[in-house]
Amino acid sequence: PVSCLVTADVRDTEFAARVAAHRARRPAGWQVVETGQGLAEALSQHARPDGVLLVDCLGMWLMRFLDDVSGFDSEAYAWARAALLATLVRLPGTVLVVTNEIGWGVVPLGAASRLFVDELGRLNQAVAALADRATLVTCGLPLELK
Repeated sequence: PVSCLVTADVRDTEFAARVAAHRARRPAGWQVVETGQGLAEALSQHARPDGVLLVDCLGMWLMRFLDDVSGFDSEAYAWARAALLATLVRLPGTVLVVTNEIGWGVVPLGAASRLFVDELGRLNQAVAALADRATLVTCGLPLELK
């Protein structure tokens, strides 16, 4: 059995259309769980020795801690990040984590964009360090990193 833990916060109509297209492509038999900021709790709640957890995705989860009005909730994020990393190492079953690799281009002009790129890079490194396998997919082609 597959549980797809979705992390995105739909904030505009264009993104809502993207999410709808994503939903339409998912197999009907998958359980879909919206995690909000509580990704670690959702992982713990839905993990099974005979199951698969698919986290989609770390970048969207990180966005939950960024807000146009109040900025970056670094305290809530630090706690949630620590909980996520501690949880990932003790889960039964198979856990697949999707993320974006966005730090390969030009350094963004805005401070908020640079913060996001840097934090996601650090989060990706921490999760990859815990993982048994890490695969980079580019141009539709998988490259085994670990």
